Amino acid sequence: MLSLPGAAGAAMYAYVDARGICHYTNVPGDGRYKLSDRAPRRLDSPEDRLIRTIARRSSSGLSRMGMEGVGGYNRYYRFRTAPQTLDRYIKLAAANHQVDPLLIKAVIKAESNFDPSAISPKGAQGLMQLMPGTARDLAVNNPFDPLQNINGGTRYLRYLLDNFNGDVELSLAAYNAGPGNVAPYGVVPNIPETQNYVTKVMETYRSYRSSRPALSSNIKVRQLVTVN
Repeated sequence: MLSLPGAAGAAMYAYVDARGICHYTNVPGDGRYKLSDRAPRRLDSPEDRLIRTIARRSSSGLSRMGMEGVGGYNRYYRFRTAPQTLDRYIKLAAANHQVDPLLIKAVIKAESNFDPSAISPKGAQGLMQLMPGTARDLAVNNPFDPLQNINGGTRYLRYLLDNFNGDVELSLAAYNAGPGNVAPYGVVPNIPETQNYVTKVMETYRSYRSSRPALSSNIKVRQLVTVN
């Protein structure tokens, strides 16, 4: 696990990886860590500096962080994905499931603000904030993988659009609150969090649509209604 030095007087162990990054822990897990009273020196050869520069400038790729047991997975992965890569994943999912890519993008903006490693207090994970059970049902093996997460979340959104006759707002309400809280009434439920969520996503969606054309599927937008 990556950690910062602990309280004064605590035994600290450290090692420097091949990229010159210092790793600290007070509970060494393998032979790489050595007892140290200060941070180990960073590797500083020209090759190491070049690697660090490339890694710092690149906004795409995968960096692994060995955090055991997070979200029920053996390893936790932090993905750093360039905007153009996310756009490609969104367009691919949109084509596969016939959902407006700008709607997908608006959902991601509201759910995670485009952070692939986001975890909600309730345990929802990744870009489209899939709950572990939902992720399993959607065959998403790693919800922190942007490609898997976007495809799974879009597949679920397509399911909701089909079940609510293409009504975007009801589908968004069901995405947030669950289909069971929407289907009995046929309106956005009187749940402040859900109402705010639908409003937020719709505002973002309309903003995206006004800024550039979208390859939309057959979806309709209606006035937000609530039930007391």
